[in-house]
Amino acid sequence: MPDRLLAMGRIVGIFGVAGWVKVESFTEPRENLGRYRPWHVVRGDDDREVARPRLRAHGKGLVAKLDGIDDRDAAAALVGAEIRVSRDRLPKPKAGEYYWADLEGLAVRTVDGVDLGSVSHLIATGANDVLVVHGDRERLVPYIPDVVRRVDPGAGLIEVDWDPEF
Repeated sequence: MPDRLLAMGRIVGIFGVAGWVKVESFTEPRENLGRYRPWHVVRGDDDREVARPRLRAHGKGLVAKLDGIDDRDAAAALVGAEIRVSRDRLPKPKAGEYYWADLEGLAVRTVDGVDLGSVSHLIATGANDVLVVHGDRERLVPYIPDVVRRVDPGAGLIEVDWDPEF
């Protein structure tokens, strides 16, 4: 889906009086957010395309200057907006690597053929990522090689070695 927009960050506050905003980045490392353009700043039904956002580190966070946002009031109106980027702007993942957004929605089945549901989203825990699987109930499945045996986005499936009772 080349035109699909993926959430890559969020505007979380204002910075100064000249229209700068504080940004939370969902990329690793966080500064990589500035590599992907254009941004789509989306809040509700409003989708503002920003061709050349200026992003810089500030303390432990990031701040950005967006085209056409020149004062504190205009910046404040964007707080809470998502920063989205077209999926086709991201580098192709290496073999065996996947973007989280590409795993969301895939069916999850055990190696014994038991359907567990589908991936709602993922969580970063520090030790490893975790698949949040919604089915007959919510399950938290570690995204580690001993558990995740096969990922097949073409078939819409993740196969796991996981006890369905857990």
